[in-house]
Amino acid sequence: MDFIDELTWRGMIHTMMPGTEEQLRKEMTTAYLGIDPTADSLHIGHLCGVMMLRHFQRCGHKPLALVGGATGMIGDPSGKSAERNLLDEATLRHNQEAIKKQLSRFLDFDSDAPNRAELVNNYDWTKDVTFLDFAREIGKHITVNYMMAKDSVQKRLNGEARDGLSFTEFTYQLLQGFDFLHLYQEKGCKLQLGGSDQWGNITTGSELIRRKTGGEVFALTCPLITKADGGKFGKTESGNVWLDARYTSPYKFYQFWLNVSDADAEKYLKIFTFLTKEEIEALAAKHAADPGRRPLQKRLAKEVTEMVHGEEAYKAAVEASQILFSNQAREALLSLDEKTLLDVFEGVPQFEVARTDIEAGIPLLELLAGKTSVFPSKGEARKMVQGGGVSINKEKVTDPATVVGAESLLDGKYILVQRGKKNYYLLRVV
Repeated sequence: MDFIDELTWRGMIHTMMPGTEEQLRKEMTTAYLGIDPTADSLHIGHLCGVMMLRHFQRCGHKPLALVGGATGMIGDPSGKSAERNLLDEATLRHNQEAIKKQLSRFLDFDSDAPNRAELVNNYDWTKDVTFLDFAREIGKHITVNYMMAKDSVQKRLNGEARDGLSFTEFTYQLLQGFDFLHLYQEKGCKLQLGGSDQWGNITTGSELIRRKTGGEVFALTCPLITKADGGKFGKTESGNVWLDARYTSPYKFYQFWLNVSDADAEKYLKIFTFLTKEEIEALAAKHAADPGRRPLQKRLAKEVTEMVHGEEAYKAAVEASQILFSNQAREALLSLDEKTLLDVFEGVPQFEVARTDIEAGIPLLELLAGKTSVFPSKGEARKMVQGGGVSINKEKVTDPATVVGAESLLDGKYILVQRGKKNYYLLRVV
């Protein structure tokens, strides 16, 4: 596989420094990509960069994942309108370990292959550098005029930030340049990868290396991923879509990819999966013939969910998705953990019921029209139960004299009521 060819047909190259292609075809090359460690999980906004590293390794080159322990303490002004919160070292170390665990699903860190991946943290080579050393050894090589010309700096200075640009943030590009220099000198790293918003910082590093050592290094950026409607990729009403199941359940993760637009699905299959060009073209043709079956979205959701969470989590997410639409979903419902249950039924009306009532056994009609308002009256509830229109935990109830007890609790504290085909209610026992 050829790295540049692979990224080109996938639409994953935004800008590339002259000579990059020749360098990669000449020898096994080491490249690094920086990852912000301000949380103990990656989110899908990081995925394009991570996929670049994985393609890089698959093509026989050596990837370095740089956790920005030092730069994370400052904050990158690129595309931001405010400074970041500064993190302490213990938090950064915790975040680093969590991120490495996630990256291990994508990169080979553990084999004895010459191109095995490495995780590095710029805090390790920055923490002992004094301000005077930094000013002398790094600062003198890059002029203020050069730094001021960067887009990220200009945007902040031209009023996009309320408080302007702090000196701390202004030095960010020098710190990132220092990373490139260090990895060039210590690990022979000749290429930096990143998002297109990082171009200014990356070129500062290549310029620093040229001026300080006379060496030649290269740069390649991927486009910032957007949605077809111009909205921000990876953001939902509840915030980021995380790779860690503690923050975004596999069900919600699966649903995010399943619900992307037709226009985005084919593009995302190229960027976020390892399907071949021919496989994606075949799926696109299938989709065009019958868009209602949504083969592009289903395959995208499968590939990315399995890659991030594994096959079992993918299967469980599919089963959970079918609970809303299938009358044969009782077993899947009973196997749901609380978080997934709440995710599946997010937004449905909820009622609280006393645990003492359930443990004593409560008549169904009293539960539906007395203790809750699933039905406005017991008469209406009775009529619908007799007509076969009511289910408890996906099991149809036809006897109005039914008593609901503790054996009906899901995860020890929930009861799912279905009225008709589409109306769901979640009863929470307190």
